[in-house]
Amino acid sequence: MLTPKRPTFISKIRRSMGRNKIDLRESLEGVIASHDNEEGATSSIPDDARSMMKNLLGFADLRVDDVMVPRANIIATEETDNMRDLLAQFIEANHSRVPIYRESLDDIVGMIHVKDYLRWMATKGTKKKSKGAVEAGIALAATELSSTIKQHSSMIRDVLYVPPSMPAPDLLIKMKASHIHLAVVVDEYGGTDGLISLEDLVEEIIGDIADEHDTDAEEGMIRKQADNIYVASALISISTLDDMFSVDLLSDDQEDEADTLGGLIFEMAGRVPTRGEIIRHPSGLEFEILESDPRRVKRVRIHVKPVGSPQDETASG
Repeated sequence: MLTPKRPTFISKIRRSMGRNKIDLRESLEGVIASHDNEEGATSSIPDDARSMMKNLLGFADLRVDDVMVPRANIIATEETDNMRDLLAQFIEANHSRVPIYRESLDDIVGMIHVKDYLRWMATKGTKKKSKGAVEAGIALAATELSSTIKQHSSMIRDVLYVPPSMPAPDLLIKMKASHIHLAVVVDEYGGTDGLISLEDLVEEIIGDIADEHDTDAEEGMIRKQADNIYVASALISISTLDDMFSVDLLSDDQEDEADTLGGLIFEMAGRVPTRGEIIRHPSGLEFEILESDPRRVKRVRIHVKPVGSPQDETASG
């Protein structure tokens, strides 16, 4: 007697789709859940693929303001800055696109892509003479580097302007159709609320896309100062700290409240703490504020103390 074959993942979806009273989302969620619970089922679907399926279902519920880079973290350049400043911005930010604004971030006029900047360098530069067979490269005149971004307005590309309530899938489709991969999120008064790129949207589905620069930047966000003492950027991710110190800084029902150390501290304090304040976490970590402004925490000293150890109740001023 032939042994009946185990239903495949695709066959389960087809069977579920045949039930008229169950919509597509419920069908997919049910199939993934049942497949995960089956013995030996994990070998037929890689973990990454299953994770992307779940992320894709969750992506449908996201709004633009769930994914955007907040205004405080936007790296941009004013149109009156010169081309030398723009080059420095590309190097510092490690971004391929830099937003260009007029007078303030509330008036972002477009963005410049690093490819267009390199094309400008190649056009304006003069080749250096070399005695050897290998070309020595190009040289740019000081007058060219001192010219303002506004003088090269043809280099500025369009960006999209979208409301924070726009569904993330709608923006993904709009970016794909318009070939514009950067959007400014504007509030009801026309001010800049945040910034969102095509990469930000795609990462919500497939996970973080980390290149060589991202890895270096993450590692450079924290350094050891002494035994059990570290200095970190407030932008470092909570997941990185969890792995580094073997802690769980956010409970399961708090995971959506913050992504970065700065966000965690804000949630714990209920405000932006000032320099010198110490915020204590139940895990035993203490966060000493080294640098902040009225809007956000910037730099933090982390004291690692085992849970239950004596703690100084007096915060430094």
